[in-house]
Amino acid sequence: MWKPTRRNFLRAGAALAAAGAGLKTLAALAQAPLGQRPTRDAAVQVINPLGRVPLSFFIDDSSCLVNLGHFCMPQFAEAWPTRDIYKKPWKTWPREIPDAFVREFAEFCAEHGVKGKYSVVPFPACVGRLDRELPGWSRQELLASLKLVRDVMLPNWDVHPEMITHTRVIDLATGHPLPEISSATMENSYPQGKKSVDELAAYIAYSLRILKNCDLPCEGITTPGGFGNAVKSELSLAVGQAVREVYGAELPHYFKYVSGGKESTQPKAEHVEGLDTDSPQAVISLPAGTGDWFGNWDGDAAPEGHRYANADATGGRMVELIERGEPAVMLCHWPGLYNQGAKTGLEQFKQVVLALEGRYRDRTMWMKIGELARYWAARELTRIERDAGRTTFTAPFAAPGFTVRLPATGQAPPQLRFEPAAAGRAPASEPRPAGSGAASEPRPSGSGPADTASPVALAEAKEPRDLKPGTYLRQADSVTVCFDLPKGRTVLSA
Repeated sequence: MWKPTRRNFLRAGAALAAAGAGLKTLAALAQAPLGQRPTRDAAVQVINPLGRVPLSFFIDDSSCLVNLGHFCMPQFAEAWPTRDIYKKPWKTWPREIPDAFVREFAEFCAEHGVKGKYSVVPFPACVGRLDRELPGWSRQELLASLKLVRDVMLPNWDVHPEMITHTRVIDLATGHPLPEISSATMENSYPQGKKSVDELAAYIAYSLRILKNCDLPCEGITTPGGFGNAVKSELSLAVGQAVREVYGAELPHYFKYVSGGKESTQPKAEHVEGLDTDSPQAVISLPAGTGDWFGNWDGDAAPEGHRYANADATGGRMVELIERGEPAVMLCHWPGLYNQGAKTGLEQFKQVVLALEGRYRDRTMWMKIGELARYWAARELTRIERDAGRTTFTAPFAAPGFTVRLPATGQAPPQLRFEPAAAGRAPASEPRPAGSGAASEPRPSGSGPADTASPVALAEAKEPRDLKPGTYLRQADSVTVCFDLPKGRTVLSA
């Protein structure tokens, strides 16, 4: 992802225009409408899952084998010939980021419970389609690389396409790049005029079908740079339309924005409708909260890992977000971890993870982007009603580890009664605390206490760090309750 475009767009639209992306100012680009919101009792507070601050790591510009720093640079230079940042010695950079590097990264992350989003660009820089051939590599090398993603990345990472090529816009009728080469035909700044929801959805669906042909599951997309800046509302709707069409996903989501300074990093549910029906719909936008300080999109910058977190996690942007209690989402680009083979970005990433783990193990938890999307959909869209010590949650979407804080009305242990929706709850992976090791297995649909309408007593947790689904924690004048929220009605007596 071309982060100068994404990050500067949030902070200064004029700077983007000067950068050659052809974008309008921030004020002229209203974000997608939120849509419906439920009624909520103000006395009940939905807090972070398990009472912990979510952590996540969004990785852009990754694919199978192809080093996008090497292959994108000359294409960007052709589209923006006056920009000095594209006049780099790309021919001296390796064309490949090897699978051994993917395995090294994935094994470290699995050991420390790190989770997030991993892009797989479907037709990387026009080199070749991952579901067909990748010129420069054998068929067996391509298949082995795809298998590696399925085997070692999918347990802890949600895969996204980053549009089709991340460089040239593809003619969907021919499968070839558009003949013109300019900023107007680069995905990073496309479209520069209005496009309908159907047109955008068709483009997104093209990228999703390539990943589906590769047996890669997907419930969301990442935009390259300024893709969709001129059609932000239509883009959000198109993400929902395309992801539902190709994968049948219940909760489509996307990564486009970076929140800086005091801007909130909380995900947003957009275009919400049908909350009181059997078919609620929403699209979740999830921002990152940092810049790319491991090596930039091309892998050619000196890593500054301390900007995420210093050695003892007393300073840095991730520390700031954790202390603020909002999702702390790191951002980087895959070439910036590889650093043309030096792997200095990867080593600094490891130091950041260990620093955060050392100080915040009991206060944070790593989550995939889809887990974050699901939790925030439930957090924002569940109707909450309270009457005489009974709190009723009417959830359009299920969410593991749903955690609420409400006034205490007695000393008896809280009890839950579940009345799931007829369709049953959607399967979802249970989030894990930071540093807790390998990812948990997905919870099967309809498992656990949500199968019964009989009251379920909860166990008492002695410390905040002990909160997990099926427990509660008493404070001086409140009680915190954690449970797996099913789709449908849940009644809490506390």
